[in-house]
Amino acid sequence: MEKPNYKITKYACFYETLAGASAFCLPPLLFATFRNMYGISYSLLGFLVLLNFCTQLFVDLIFSFFSNKFNIHKTIRIMPILTSIGFIVYAILPSIFPQYAYIGLVIGTLIFSVAAGLSEVLLSPLVAALPSDNPERDMSALHSLYAYGFVTVVIVSTLYLEFVGSKYWAFLVMFWAILPLIGAFLLFKSPMPDMSMDNEKEKNTKSKSRTKSLVLCMGCIFLGAAAECTMSNWISVYAENALHMPKVVGDIFGMSLFALLLGFARTAYSKFGKNIYNVLFLSMLFASMCYVIVAFSTNAIVSLIFCAMLGIFTAMLWPGTLIFMEEKIPYVSVSAYALMASGGDLGASFAPQALGIVVDNVSVSEWAQNLSVKLGFTPELIGFKVGILMAAIFPLLGVILLLYMKKYFKKISEE
Repeated sequence: MEKPNYKITKYACFYETLAGASAFCLPPLLFATFRNMYGISYSLLGFLVLLNFCTQLFVDLIFSFFSNKFNIHKTIRIMPILTSIGFIVYAILPSIFPQYAYIGLVIGTLIFSVAAGLSEVLLSPLVAALPSDNPERDMSALHSLYAYGFVTVVIVSTLYLEFVGSKYWAFLVMFWAILPLIGAFLLFKSPMPDMSMDNEKEKNTKSKSRTKSLVLCMGCIFLGAAAECTMSNWISVYAENALHMPKVVGDIFGMSLFALLLGFARTAYSKFGKNIYNVLFLSMLFASMCYVIVAFSTNAIVSLIFCAMLGIFTAMLWPGTLIFMEEKIPYVSVSAYALMASGGDLGASFAPQALGIVVDNVSVSEWAQNLSVKLGFTPELIGFKVGILMAAIFPLLGVILLLYMKKYFKKISEE
């Protein structure tokens, strides 16, 4: 009997990760457009990010506790179709009913966020289940392709909005709705390995230390996702509305450079990386430092450079925690990946929304109004500075957590 060609499956997963990046990075590119065209506040824009990741979190939890109710292979294959449907709704409803534009954005976000949540839960364990000489390299490569998809979406979308016009944003979204359908075709043609949501060996190794280990890893991925997604979701509107840079400059030299550095760092780890704990610890430390520099810098170019630099230091925080989990916890199942995805999604939803709330409240405060006169800044810029300083707390807590995790895992390894 001829062996399945799992290379096709691996490349289909890689393509789906590449194309699926649009579900994460396209909406923030349109935030300034939505604010200008529909008058949507920063808090409501931040809520779209919260809704995106909370929906993914809900999907993660469903797969964690009700996994036996799903046909895994069929679910994987319909993910890209849901992404396309979500983008179509996202584009059409606000265009037809501009007075209810925000409701249309919410409905579209809900649909493509379900697909994004399924992708997070299932693509990593699918790649891990494929025969491979170097599974760690494949995992890092999978996550690096997300970053390159991110860069592609940012550059193409920014140039479109600059030269075609932001008022035609809906056509841009429709274009990105087409690409996931190619992924659907590839996945339907790909053989699928056996995938069980529960690992029998995992069931036999249940213990308090294992549960605590998973909780600690979830905490680490929560803080890492918060550090990464806060900047990736707000760098575009921060450069345009707070630093008053042309959108094309802010997006290409801010958001796309952030994503490019994210991809380079993940690719570098897939080829040369080792000692994932040190990578995680230094990444958290330098990410916190970058946030502080952005918060206190009075130079717009310096601020944008360090916003982009965060791409390097947050690159391995999400995939690196998965690698760390695989090293420290034996026999992890797809359910464990779902729990990790839920931790990441919680961080990715909470932190960007918190920043949006901080910006809205600080920028209208009497304190910010008075300080803006003294410093020559706009109240909006001061609001962003305070929000970005708040965001530095997440990777700083990650440093503290990793110090504890090092001590904890050393202790249980000696038992």
